[in-house]
Amino acid sequence: MREIGHRLLSYNHHLQSRPLDTIERVVIHATELPDLAMAREYGERAHYPESGTGNCGHFYIDRDGSIEQWVELDRIAHHVAGHNEDSVGIELVNLGRYPNWLDSTHQEWQEACPNEQIEALIELLVYLKQTLVNLKTIAGHDELDTRKVPASDNPDLRVARKLDPGPEFPWDRVVAGCGLGRL
Repeated sequence: MREIGHRLLSYNHHLQSRPLDTIERVVIHATELPDLAMAREYGERAHYPESGTGNCGHFYIDRDGSIEQWVELDRIAHHVAGHNEDSVGIELVNLGRYPNWLDSTHQEWQEACPNEQIEALIELLVYLKQTLVNLKTIAGHDELDTRKVPASDNPDLRVARKLDPGPEFPWDRVVAGCGLGRL
């Protein structure tokens, strides 16, 4: 297992705690931002005034395969509406649809995940499966958040709010490598 850099978010200790045996699922995301630094800036923003916390994943994997942990596993990160309490969020640095996420003419994914990033993801998933006794399944953000929203360029059109981890994400390779079942 490659080294995991621990760079906990400033509000990590304000996130709700949970027992590790309640974690059953991993959710794969894409940052849809240019780089890890911009993802960090976004992750540090407080979106929930009552707790001073924001939207974030537990782990972030950069294009070169380096892994950072931003939220402790025994804390509930805000990464997918309605599925946070029993899951771990893993964010892959990827442009996705950046910067026009909801423009109806800009829904194509801009880049594939590099091999090194996918290898790091598989290693992390194997580690998590060995660490979390009830971890059984893996899902994409787009499978759990299927909401459609008005397109930014034409409110009469509706687009998927979330498309991550992307239409060409190598699900077969990842599932075969980590041993978790698909949702």
